[in-house]
Formats: sequence, structure tokens, C-alpha cells
Amino acid sequence: MDSPPSPGAPRSRRFDGRRPDSVPAARAFVRSVLAATDLPRETLETAQLLVSELATNSFLHARTETEVTVHVDGNRVRVEVADRRPGLMPLPRECPPNAGTGRGLGVVAGLADRHGADQGREEKRVWFELLRQNGIPGTPSHWAPPRPLTDGDTVPVVLIDLPGALHITSQQHRHAVLRELALAGALGDRLGVDPEDLLTAHDTSNLLSAAMLAALGERHGTAEIRTVTLSLPAGIGPAVTLLRRVLETAEEASRDELLLTRPGLPQSQALQDWLFDQITGQFDGALPTAWTMVPRDPSASPLDLMPWDKEEVHTSRLPTVVVDDDNLIVAANVPAADLLGWDSDDLVGRSLTELIPEHLRQRHLAAFHSLLLTGQPRILGRAVPLPALHRDGHLVPVRLLIQAQEMSDGHTVFIGQMVPRSTTFGPEPRPSHRRPVVRPTGLPERPAPPHRLPPEESPELPRFGRRPVAAAAAMAAMDRLSLLADIGRELADASELGPGLHAVSAHLVRRLADWCVIDLLDGDSVERVGVMHRDPRRIAPGGLEGRLPPISESARGPLARTLRGAGPLLLGGGVPPHSGECGLDSGYRSLFERFGATSAVVAPLRARRQIFGALTLAREDAAHPFVEDDLAFIDDLVRSVALAVENQRLFDGTRYVAERLQRDLLPVLPRVPGLEIDASYATSSVTTQIGGDWYDCFRLPDGDTALIIGDIAGHDLEAAITMSQLRSMLRGIALDRQEPAEEVLSRLDMADRSLRSATTATCVYGRMAEPSPGEWEFHFSSAGHLPPLLVDPDRGARLLEGGSGVMLGTGHDLRRKGASVPIPHGATLLLFTDGLIERRGEDLDDSLRRLQEQAASLAREPLGTLCDELLIRLGADATDDIALLAVRPGHTDDTGPDGD
Repeated sequence: MDSPPSPGAPRSRRFDGRRPDSVPAARAFVRSVLAATDLPRETLETAQLLVSELATNSFLHARTETEVTVHVDGNRVRVEVADRRPGLMPLPRECPPNAGTGRGLGVVAGLADRHGADQGREEKRVWFELLRQNGIPGTPSHWAPPRPLTDGDTVPVVLIDLPGALHITSQQHRHAVLRELALAGALGDRLGVDPEDLLTAHDTSNLLSAAMLAALGERHGTAEIRTVTLSLPAGIGPAVTLLRRVLETAEEASRDELLLTRPGLPQSQALQDWLFDQITGQFDGALPTAWTMVPRDPSASPLDLMPWDKEEVHTSRLPTVVVDDDNLIVAANVPAADLLGWDSDDLVGRSLTELIPEHLRQRHLAAFHSLLLTGQPRILGRAVPLPALHRDGHLVPVRLLIQAQEMSDGHTVFIGQMVPRSTTFGPEPRPSHRRPVVRPTGLPERPAPPHRLPPEESPELPRFGRRPVAAAAAMAAMDRLSLLADIGRELADASELGPGLHAVSAHLVRRLADWCVIDLLDGDSVERVGVMHRDPRRIAPGGLEGRLPPISESARGPLARTLRGAGPLLLGGGVPPHSGECGLDSGYRSLFERFGATSAVVAPLRARRQIFGALTLAREDAAHPFVEDDLAFIDDLVRSVALAVENQRLFDGTRYVAERLQRDLLPVLPRVPGLEIDASYATSSVTTQIGGDWYDCFRLPDGDTALIIGDIAGHDLEAAITMSQLRSMLRGIALDRQEPAEEVLSRLDMADRSLRSATTATCVYGRMAEPSPGEWEFHFSSAGHLPPLLVDPDRGARLLEGGSGVMLGTGHDLRRKGASVPIPHGATLLLFTDGLIERRGEDLDDSLRRLQEQAASLAREPLGTLCDELLIRLGADATDDIALLAVRPGHTDDTGPDGD
């Protein structure tokens, strides 16, 4: 933009723009010039503020000699800040409300009457004007948009599935740490970064931001997921590598608290690494890799690629609490409130610590502050068994999954999902009709290979816009088989129905339709479990799924007909209304009015001669509608989906029975004078959640206390039933026969053979005896189980290796051994199952050694704290069930009745 003629005799002064004191010096110079005029105080203060912003911008990005010029005439004040880097023009950013940097040019644009930047051959001048009187006409002004480089100078870099909200957060953090490095270097602390390298890193970061701004255009600053193409200089590869190295140094300094800016959270760092990998990799000839297809550590995987929306919390059936970075609850849904005895509105604004048992609060605060200050997560993205605090004071055992999630303004919240330990970690703990939260991902059209975007000129892989007229007729046989195979794989790999249907919907809208809907029958009513569109902006979060009206006798629309057995039905476009239209019909018709369609297919989900749902596929392009030839292929497709859904429902029903059985079999721990007793049970976070781990504790007729831990082979309903049988038999034998532990296990082994289908099992059976007041001994025998652990505050932790023998159910009549160990006052005896320690690829001795170290560090903690901490430290993401039984001789409140 051309600047107007100078409005008076200017006054200028030069400053060393490489020094931070150039900013206050420029501000003082402007103040001294304007103080000699009769300008209003407000104008003087505004001019000082704005020149500070421009001088800071010059210091951070130009790092050359700076010249500040002030023009004053009767009506206006003009201030110019010139530097010697004409090729680096101002780059305004759209900053979210919580941004700590990047606001300078926005402040100038908001407060100045006019502003702009003039580019010369050897310098550039950034300027603003303030008018003395309101109403004086002025030419509208704006910062010039970034100019795209010429085609000959650039190389395209394709970023597939760029998550908008996370990108805003990551870019904001990148600019903040570079700004901090510049300030630290100016004060003499370079933190290991060469000044020239820092200047190059600043330039490269600004160039990436300008390229992103130019590529996004009007969509810049939005939080949607999209695919963008950046135009970058052909020689920028080494500069990007340098920028990455500088940012890694900055992150280390931030973690060491040498910078004021907090370290980036894991998902922000992961996106930044992906961005740099895409640039350098594509410059070397590699094909693009979608962000959605990059394997990441759980801590760097947000709950959803779309920005967080409060409405999703309230529509979710999973108990969910959301906190901000001040550890305050900003949202909680009804299931979470019901689980913990609160009203959901009463939870908002409270500290999360009110839901955490007192003995874990300091640990939580330390971990939370460590995450914010170091960027290093402890349990982020991992399902951890721990207790939550009910409003009435009792503890609620849950498995907690915490994940960071970006908001549309780049701010980050932390979402905690809780599942009671005896239920499944998934969208819905009911035995059937689970409601998955199906969110649109905006994935691009599936090319080959699956996660790669082929070159634009590839003739073999047409873009979605050149979609075939009929899937069955025009799709190649391999394409049809590939789609069926991919859908089958997604459903087979999904441990829960919700994620499986989400993945299937994503494939369908990428490769076959513009939008799709999945409805499931629940008795006479219908539940809409998924709606997905190729354009995620077309769907409001949480607004289309949920319970629909029942199928009434008057329902005659396409959905009702399909759910009664018709179809697949080919629809020519919209669904016309009819007389006596019921709620189900009108709701289905509203989908077509909302999204539009020139053709659609609605097909029944049918398996084992039963219909339990419907799949709707719709296309919006009149040139490529669904036709009759598509019906046979779609019928094959929905049969695969239907069979998987039905199998999952049957599996869920079986699992529900087993979980209820497990939960009902957990014993009530007895009160024993002189003994503290605690126990914990946690199901696997990744398997079917049905297992054969158990513990038991009861008083024997002679006054001793029986302690039992066991594990049945298998993870299914049969294992849970066998566990209940063995538990009952062992309790009966122990109560009837006052015999040594090894004899009791021998009798149990013989009784086990009488079961309909004998199975192998491991078990430790022991008796805690008090031969004299205050002195305790543990007499035990082990049938192939992991050895008990004795944790002494003074002597550390050691495994009790004695009394070991073969597993139950092997058929060998080998004589079993017993062992006796004194248990000192204040020491802890710990019985546990292998799920606590075993990890794939790790030697068992190393696993046991880790348990000993962790238990020894907790030896002086209260018994409940010790159990909870072991589950938190060792049980996160356990692939097997975990049972813990802990006993500690010491003072107890033994006023209550004995239990058995």
C-alpha cells in the first residue's frame, strides 16, 4: 500500500534492533516527540503502545538496525518503524482469545485509524496513523495478505486431514517458544542456540505460517479437518530441519523451566513432528501420509480429531468430566454425576480434587502440574484403575481414561471418562443396543495405498468427483472386494461396536456415498447410532444421533418399510411426505431435506432371519446417482455389517452376564482384630473384560484368616463360571477341613477334576495365624501361582518363593509343599495376579523386580493407598485382569462384626 505524503517535518532516530532495549528506547523517543505537542493524553498513550508492538515485531523477526520516524501535523500522527529486511513483510495472525503471542499487528489494526507497510529495495517501513479528531475521512487500510511465491520457486506439500484446532494450538505454541528464545538470547542467555540459527528458524516459521494462511484463505482459523496444499520454496528443506532442531532445544529449555512458555502437550508436539516430516519427506519424493493414519503414542492421541464441543459431553452415555488447565471442572454429564452422587450442574466450577480421594490428591496435583510444566504425561491416554470419591465419602472403583482435546480457539481441555471396574470400557455398558458416538472425520477419498494421496496426475486413481455411475457395474472387481474386505477388517479389529461402525461409515462416505446413516432397532423403538457426511461441517456435533420415535402402525416411510423387512430400496431423491405421517417418517424425511440427495439406498441389517437395523447411503450428485445395479453389491455389503453387529450384540450379552457374575462374586472382606485387609479388582482395559481372576478372604472356625488369590485360564464366560465353581469349592473345603494349606489345595485339585470340563488354574491358599498376641505367621501353598510379596518398611520387598507346586488341573498327583513366614508388625503381605506385572516382550524377572521396587517405595503408605498406587503405576493399559489382596498386621478398627 502506498503511504500518503509526509504530513509535516519528521523526526527520526536509529536503534540497534538486535537488542531488546530498542523497544523501550523507541517508546521513549515517541513519547518525547509527542509530549511537546498538544495532543490528547489518550493519543500519546496509544502511539506509545503501538510503536512498542511494531518495534517488538522488528526485534523478533528482522534483527537489523531499526529507524523510528514520527510525523505530526494539525490533524494526525504518523509513526513509521523501518528495518533492513524488505523481504520479510508483516504477517498478521488470527489469534484465539487465549493466545499469549501474535497479537501485535492485530492490536495496531484495531487501535490505529490507518496502518500499512511499504516495501522498498533495501528496507521496509511499517506504519500507523492516529487522527486527532473523529470524523476526518481516511482511506481504509489493512495488512496486505501473504503473497504466494511464483510456481517456479515452489514445491507443493500436501497435508492430508490437517486437524484445524490442533494446528492452531501447535502453531501458536511454536511462535511463543521462538519469541521466548529471542528474548532470552537478547539478554545474553542463548540456551545453546546460535543467533543466526534462531533468525533462520524465525524466518522459516513465519514462512510456514504465511504459506498456511495463503493456502487456507478465508478458512484460516477454523477448527475443521481438511486437506491443504502448501506452496513452499524449493530449498526450504534444510531450514525446516534447522527449525525443528531449534524448537527441540526450546522444548528442553521449557521443560527445565528456563522459559516462561509451558512445554507443548504431547498431541501438539506430535502434530508439529508430522508437519515437519511431511515437508522434508515430500521434498525427498515421498508420498503424503495422512495425520489420521500416523501411529502415535496414546498420550499424543486426542479423544477426537474434531474440536471439543460441550454438547458431546452431555449427549454421551459414558460418565465424563472435563477440566481446564486450572484443574476446574468445565463440564460434566449426567452419567458422571449419577455415578458420584452429584448434580451435573453442581460439579461445574469445582476443582477436580473434590472427586479424588484424599490420599491421591497430592499425587494428582503433582502429575497434573508436571504435565503442564514439562509436557511429559504420566497417565494421559492410558486407562488407569483407581478409585473416585463419591459425594457421600465412599470410594467408587473406576477405570479412568484422560485425554487432552483442543477447542476451536486452540485452547486445551482434559476429558476424563470413567467406567466402573466391573463393566466394559466403551461407549455404553449395557449388554446390547450400544450407542456409539459416530463423529465425522472429514477423511479424504481413499487412494491406494490406503493412507497415501497419489500424485494429482495419476490417471488410475480418479478423484471422488469422477465417481463411477454404478458401484457394481463400474467399480473394478478388486475395488469391490477391497471395500468389503476393509469393512470386514474394521469390524473384526474393533473391540467395541461404536468404533467399528464409525470406521465403516468413514469408508462408505469416502468411497461410495456422500452421506450415510446407521439406525438400530431396540424393541419397537429405533436408535440412530451414526450419521456421517463427507463434509464434516454439515453435521452439528451430537445433534442427529439418539433415540427416535417407535415404529407405529401408521409408519409407511422407507425407513419403517426397511425395518419391517423390505429392501434394499432404491430412492430417487427426497422422501415425500404422506398423510398421517408419524414421527419416525418425518424425522427420516428431514435428513434428506437437511443434506439433500439425488438418489439413495436404504438396506436392512439382517442376520439369522432377524432384522435389527438399517443402513442408508445417499448421493448428492445428479450425474452419478445410485442405480439398480448397485443394489446387489450394497446388499452384500450390509450383510457383512449386519453379521458383525449381531455377533457384537451376542458377545455383549454374554459379557454382561459374566461381568455381573464377577461383580457379584467379589467377597466382603472380614474385620479381623489386629489386621488391616484391603483388596482391589480391575478388569482388562483392552480385552473382552471377562476373566477368571479372583480373590477371597474369610475367617476360619479356628480363628485363622484364609487368604486366597487365583487365576483361571481363559477370558470368557466359561472361565468366569469355572472361577466361581473353584472359589466355592475352595471355600467349602477350607471351612470343613482344618488342614495345612498344601492339603487343602490337593483336595481342591481332586475336586476340580469332577467339573464337567476341567481347566487349569493357579492359586495361592494361605492362613494368617496369630500364635501369640501381636505375632503373625502366614502358612501357605502355591499351585503354580506367582509368589506372594512381603513388603517390610525396614527391609524392603521380597518374594516368598516357598510352598510352590504345579498348577491345578494338570492331572498330576504330585505331593504339594507348604511354607510358613512370620509377618512383622507394619509389614504388608501382598497376593496378586499376573495382570499386575506381565507385559508383552518383558522378562518375568524384570516384571517382578519392578513390582518389588514400586511396593518398597510405598511400604509406609496406608494400605488402601498402597493398593491404589500399585494399580495406577503398574495396571494402566493392563491386557489382563488384575486382582490384589493385601494384609498388614497393625492397629485396626475392629468394633464392627466379623465378616466371612
